Amino acid sequence: MEARMWDALVGVMKDAYTAGLGEGAVPRPVMMPLVRGELVGLIWVRPLKVGQEALAGIAELANIAAAVGADEVVPARETTMSPPRASCRSSALTPCLNMVVATHDGHVPHQFPYNKQLLFRSPEGWASVAPDWRPAPAPQPGGELVPPIQAAVNFSFTPIEPDHPDPFGVTVVLMEEDGYSVRLTEAFAR
Repeated sequence: MEARMWDALVGVMKDAYTAGLGEGAVPRPVMMPLVRGELVGLIWVRPLKVGQEALAGIAELANIAAAVGADEVVPARETTMSPPRASCRSSALTPCLNMVVATHDGHVPHQFPYNKQLLFRSPEGWASVAPDWRPAPAPQPGGELVPPIQAAVNFSFTPIEPDHPDPFGVTVVLMEEDGYSVRLTEAFAR
């Protein structure tokens, strides 16, 4: 992936996290497919329940990438991470934006840890926070992916052949009907 595109995608995700956390919510998992270096759009996962339904919902983020014939995908999601052992002063977990650059040939996970800075707390207990981005650890080529992200990466490069003259268009419509938020770039919007 071209460095400028990667920097732009990281910037978009950090901005989304800043906005979401400011409103008291962590952004849902998202998939960003690319075709020949051009961003197709952002596909945010539908509302999920815990368990197998969540696994399927995240894996289905791959549908648009598969329908458009993406040659790269960048899934992103929130997790927590343990501090590195060398600098571990506590066992507290750190929230982390996880992004993966994946192609047919492999994947590279990237982590962007942050601390939460409290902006304000409502009388009802709702908190608005801002991310204080910490230094990112080195990317891990071929690093382990959690099962739903691994499935989304795998399915992104599995061609789908629906019996329809416009598989990309029909996939977008069906995913939106299922509750996914699909924001296509101008080049791919129809």
